[in-house]
Amino acid sequence: MSGEEVVKRLFGRSGESGEGERGLEAARGRILVEESREVVIVIDADEHVVAASRRARELFADLEEGGRLPDTARRDSTVAVPYEVDGRSETLLYVRDPGDMAAYEELRAGFTASVSHELRTPLARLLALLETASLPNADYEALIGQAQDEVGQIRELIDDVLFLSELESGREVVVLGGTPAVSILEEVAEGLGEQAARAGMTISVEGEVDTELPMRPRMIRVLAQNLAENAIRYAGPGAAFTLSLSRQNGEVVLTGADDGAGVDEEDLPRLFERFYRTDRARASRGTGLGLAIVKHVVTSAGGRVEASGGRGQGLAVRCVFTTP
Repeated sequence: MSGEEVVKRLFGRSGESGEGERGLEAARGRILVEESREVVIVIDADEHVVAASRRARELFADLEEGGRLPDTARRDSTVAVPYEVDGRSETLLYVRDPGDMAAYEELRAGFTASVSHELRTPLARLLALLETASLPNADYEALIGQAQDEVGQIRELIDDVLFLSELESGREVVVLGGTPAVSILEEVAEGLGEQAARAGMTISVEGEVDTELPMRPRMIRVLAQNLAENAIRYAGPGAAFTLSLSRQNGEVVLTGADDGAGVDEEDLPRLFERFYRTDRARASRGTGLGLAIVKHVVTSAGGRVEASGGRGQGLAVRCVFTTP
């Protein structure tokens, strides 16, 4: 649809209605601009302001109808839609809010710095292994195995960062109807059985076969795998981990709970932050993104996440969804 067609739909179609109808449509168009949550400005061919949204006037103190378009608004404009009405050339401007951009840039810079920091450790270990391989009598086979582990760690981190980015941008769809989940949980538990055994722990699944979660099968698998892998890394030898699915008070709850080492209570609220690790977990090879991905998947499906436990009392992560 062209810019002119968009504006005609919003502001009225010249020549197709009477004066009363045209007045009504003009009023409707002005209200649409005024109440828009976006920073919207309408200018004429000479760049004089014809109309502006409330947010635009709040953002630019020198913005006045009939006055010239402020230089700052022109610089920050991201989309310009030219059109004509009654033979007059006008332009609809969408302007980015510098405050929003500053917050975004701060978030982006912090995330980039965190990723760079997390990549530095396995890269440093990989470099050390390569330098060791140049020494006389080096055990090449063992060094190659360790180097492969470090490359795997780097690949896992990159995969998690890209997946989280896709979730946040909306490119990865989370919800497409309900899905019976227990069989998927069992597949994940079976697939991680060997890894759990190496860590000295067990994985089990509980729940009624027909219980559904409001998301795609792949997303259920992502939830279950990240919850289980978090326990495998941090619960400790001898721990038992259970993925359970239940209906409680009009809600469906997916819980990943272990009876292992647990975390300090003050750490519980921060477990879902990107790259956050407790002191004990810093020695782990995890990416620090597993529970952040869990939270994003759950909230994208309209649910919420909760963590409970304590040092020596294990950790339980509940993913709660309201049923229709």
